[in-house]
Amino acid sequence: MSKFRYYDIKKPKQVPVPKKAVHTNFLRTGRIARKSEDWVDEERRFLTYEEVAERTGIRLKSAGNTTHQRLNGFHQAIQFPKIIFHKTLATAPHLGYVHVTASTSDFVGHRDVTWGFYMANFSAQISVDEQFFNHINTGYSRMYFAVAMKMEQDGETSVPTIDRDFRENGVLFKTADPMTALKNVLLLGAKSAQLRKIVQAIG
Repeated sequence: MSKFRYYDIKKPKQVPVPKKAVHTNFLRTGRIARKSEDWVDEERRFLTYEEVAERTGIRLKSAGNTTHQRLNGFHQAIQFPKIIFHKTLATAPHLGYVHVTASTSDFVGHRDVTWGFYMANFSAQISVDEQFFNHINTGYSRMYFAVAMKMEQDGETSVPTIDRDFRENGVLFKTADPMTALKNVLLLGAKSAQLRKIVQAIG
């Protein structure tokens, strides 16, 4: 991935200036004033990767909180814990993903599968190797996905890892459509056939 440079442009101060009469200005200077002449370009200040990651994190957490509210606002019988944390990509800190919630669901041949739901401000292929994200699209895109998880011992502590016993890459679903993602998460959280029917009725 190519190295990114980020800069901050401070918003110019809006000083009340009397409106210029186009014809008067033309007679005085021989040219017509453009709107950009009312603005003073600010000096560009390049941001560190840490500053970019911090700003990205604020946006990701805000999106995670809003999404969690929408999920829990759908039906009283389908509620999810709020588990918000984020991570930005080391080589492109304007890109990152946020964990929104986690729960357990039953599948054919698998009971009580623990999963986490994530949103990313980029799209990528989700691979079966440890790198997880491949062919990252750095343009404007979104990705919503849920991953089966399990706890593994790392020394004296337990750490969450992808459950590759459930599926090779652990992915329960992946989509670029927020409504499809919302519906999929609600279906994962619906514990009865009646609730699943209600979710399925979402446009």
